[in-house]
Order: sequence, then structure tokens, then C-alpha cells
Amino acid sequence: MVTRVKSHAVQTNSCCAVFSAWIHGDPRKVIYPTDSHGQFCGHKDTPNAYLPLPVATVFLVHMLEMLPTCFTFYFLTYLAVSSSVVMANCGRFRFVLPCCILSCLLFFLSVSLCLPGIWHCYWEYSSLSGKPGTNITISDIGFHTDLSIFLQLRQTWLIFMICLSVIEAIIVVILIFLRTRLRIAIALLKEGSRAISYIMSTLLYPIITFLLLAICIAYWVVTALYPSNCWFIAELFSFKEFCCIHPTFSQTNITKVCPGSQCMFAFYGGESVYHRNILVLHVCNLFVFLWLVNFTMALGQCALAGAFASYYWALKKPNDIPACPLYSSFSRAIRYHTGSLAFGSLILSVVQMIRIVLEYLDHKLKGSQNACTRFMLCCLKCCFWCLEHVIRFINRNAYIMIAIYGKNFCTSSNDAFFLLMRNVIRVAVLDKVTDFLLFLGKLLISGSVGVLAFFFFTHKIPVIQQETPSLNYCWVPLLTVIFGSYMIAHGFLNVYAMCVDTLFLCFCEDLERNDGSSSRPYYMSPGLHKILRKGEEGAKLCTAS
Repeated sequence: MVTRVKSHAVQTNSCCAVFSAWIHGDPRKVIYPTDSHGQFCGHKDTPNAYLPLPVATVFLVHMLEMLPTCFTFYFLTYLAVSSSVVMANCGRFRFVLPCCILSCLLFFLSVSLCLPGIWHCYWEYSSLSGKPGTNITISDIGFHTDLSIFLQLRQTWLIFMICLSVIEAIIVVILIFLRTRLRIAIALLKEGSRAISYIMSTLLYPIITFLLLAICIAYWVVTALYPSNCWFIAELFSFKEFCCIHPTFSQTNITKVCPGSQCMFAFYGGESVYHRNILVLHVCNLFVFLWLVNFTMALGQCALAGAFASYYWALKKPNDIPACPLYSSFSRAIRYHTGSLAFGSLILSVVQMIRIVLEYLDHKLKGSQNACTRFMLCCLKCCFWCLEHVIRFINRNAYIMIAIYGKNFCTSSNDAFFLLMRNVIRVAVLDKVTDFLLFLGKLLISGSVGVLAFFFFTHKIPVIQQETPSLNYCWVPLLTVIFGSYMIAHGFLNVYAMCVDTLFLCFCEDLERNDGSSSRPYYMSPGLHKILRKGEEGAKLCTAS
């Protein structure tokens, strides 16, 4: 057999390389291209050693070299979030979430800052009128790394002015119509901060979630890129390497030890039983991955909900809070509620798998001229997107009820759903307002880290100028740092979101179970009762008794 190596046979497309690595089970194909015979290019002592590596491979290696710097900023982000929490907890357990305070401050300052911003955008838009080259659209210029080019266009300032005007209008509407709900949301955030101050271990739980998710991702990657390592595939190819070394397979002792064994040559691409069923194996692997990820998230939500519920239902806070509430809640979730968490995760995974199939069909039918088919597919995608978010909402509250009462998933989801429906106005407003405030906190953290990273990569910090790596293009690592810092902030602030949701559900349950009398006092704190139950001045509280 004559081996022909031609440059046009080299697979330089990175997407094809990833797909090939995923299908044929060799992760080296993600980085190194291969010829038509499956031989790697750019390796020493190979026929393709002289072939140059593609630009994508060089870029990937450069990004790998930048990973230590990016991880340094991720670590600094973690210190910034966790240390601000610890520093704010000094004193007699008086705790107010720094990010929420800054978010509220940013929320109200944005009202006054948007107006000067709108005026400045209008002034720049007017001053560029009549100047040559300023009426060119952004689409005509295309993408440029020099952002100052876009600031010379009138369209850029027009877009800025419109965006700021929309933001200003939204903020004014929120302040006018939801001012009371904003007070309640801030009160819930403060109450959640007080709960976390008594259970500081909950701030470390995102690290546990990160480790569990890393294990799930590693399992999926290893299984997807090395599918032949599985026992059922290894059995099919147990004699593959021997066949390649010993062509005279029938003359060996293997045929005597294992009667009926055959030596089958699996050529490049493969037409064996394994290759004919590899798509089914990858689909099953993807489904298991989704199930494991959703189960990990469900376990975290149930563990945190149990810890925060123990704070709310304590007769006298913090004396009656049990010792190690997070550990106790996590142990209960593992020991008693694994089936409920797995069932809820299974339902969500099935819906997510259907959405992936719909996305695949949409990709395959993009060139279809049948308008009815495209419309039906678009409707299905929209419906299952809504269904996934509804199931996420129901599961989240069901896990809270599971942590409180210990009932099964179906009973807990039914109780949580009807409890929220009886308080639908509070749920609709408080949930969105709280999410908005926490979102501002995430933007504040990631934006601050992004500004610091920008000055770091552009050598604008004299103290550490010598340690700064020399970069020809800083936007990719900068965006990586911003994205990573946002995800870290997202993980930590989700603890507060879970705390607020748990306290709110406990509050609704408290109102239905108790009436504020001496025999059935409320379990809510005096500050929360003052805002949420103004008409019951003489109501009895457990903490005030």
C-alpha cells in the first residue's frame, strides 16, 4: 500500500477536528490535524513531521500558556468575594451583604448617572454631524480591535443614547410602581444575609458544587474521547493490537484458548459493531452527563435549603439553630432524599435532551424551503424552552419543601406549587426584583475584575509591570477573565438567591400555619414582620417572646 501525503488532505478545520476526536475517540485530534490515513501532522519521527501546524493549533497552544494568568484572576475574584463576606461579618453577627448594598447603590445611582450619559451621547452625536466619514455604519467597518474607530461614528453614539434611554425608562418605571416591593426584596436580602452570617459554611458550598461538576465534566469528556476504554467496547477490540502485530492470527494459541475468536481489522473510520453504534453510545453518554449535572445542582439546592430552613424555624435565633446545619442538611439529602433528587433531575434532563434534539433538527433543516416545518420546529423549541424553565422553578421550590418536611418529590412539588400560587403576586414581583439586584451584584464584581485585568494586561499598573506577560492581543484573555469572574460571582451569589427563596417559602408557610397568637406565634424575624405584616402590630413572634 502506497501512502500519499498531500497538503490538501490535512484537516485544518478546528470544528471538524473536534468532531473527529469526539467520534473516533482520540483527544489528540482536537489539537493536531490528521491526513486521510489518520496520521498526525507536526509530530517528530512521522511521515507528516514537515507539515506545518494550522493557525488554530498555534492559537490553542498560546491560550494554554495564558491559563495560569487567567486562573490567578479567578483566584483573586474568589478572595474578593469571600473576604468581603468575612470582613462584613465582624461584630455581633451583624451582617449585610456588601454586594447587595453596592447593587442597591448602583441601582439608585444609575438613575442620576444615566441622564448625564444620555446628554453626553447626544452631544457627541451632534458634534460629529457634518464631519467626513462619521456617517458610516458599524456593519460597513466590520470588526476591529481598535475600539477608538467606533467612537468616531455617529451610529455608535446613537446606539449608546438609545440604550441609556431605555435603561433610564425601565429604572424609573421600577422605582414608581415597585417601590414597596423593592423594600421587601431588600428586607429579604438583609434577612438572608443575617441567616448566612449564622451559617457561614454555606459560603463554601459553591466550591463543593464546582468540584462535583468538575468530576461530572471530566467523566463525560473521558468517556466521550476515550469510548474504547469502556468494558463493552474493550471486549470487541481485545485482539485489535495483537492483530496488527501478528498477521498470522490463526496460528497463535488464542484460537485454542478462545474458540471462535476472530481478528477483525478496524480501518480508519471503522465499520465494526462499535462504530455502527457509536452515535447511540454518545447520546446515552450525553444524557447521563445532563442527569449527573442536574443531580449535582439539585443536591446543592436541597442542602442549602435545609440549612437556611433550620435558621428560619429556630424558636430563638441564633441559640436554637442546630450545630453544623449545612452538614446535617447535606447528610439528610444524601441519606433520605437521593431518589427524589434523582427523579427531579431526570425530568429536567429529559426535557433538555429533547431541546438538544430539536436544535440538531433545526441545524439540519436550515436549508429547508418548507415554511410550515420551520414554523412548527420554532414553536416546539419555544415550548420546550418554557417547559424547561417551568420545571426548573418547580424543582427548585420542591427541593426546598423536601428539605423542610422530608416528603417525596411529587408531594413536595405539589405543595410548593399551590403554596406559591396562593402568594402569586408576591412571588412574581419579589423573585424578579431579587434576581435583578443580585444580577447587578454579579455585574459589579465581574466588571471590577475586568477593569483590573485590562490595566494588568495593558501594562497600566506600574507595581507589577515586570510580571505582566507580553501579549499581542489582550482581548481573548481579558474576556476569559471576565467570564470566569462572572461565573464565580454567580456561584457565590446563588447561595444568597437560594437563601432568599427558602426564607420566602418558609415565610409563606409560616403565615398559613401560624396566626401570631400566643399559642401559635410567627417564626419570622421582627424586621421582616415589620415590613411584610404591617397590620399586625400586636402579633407574637418567637424571637420576641
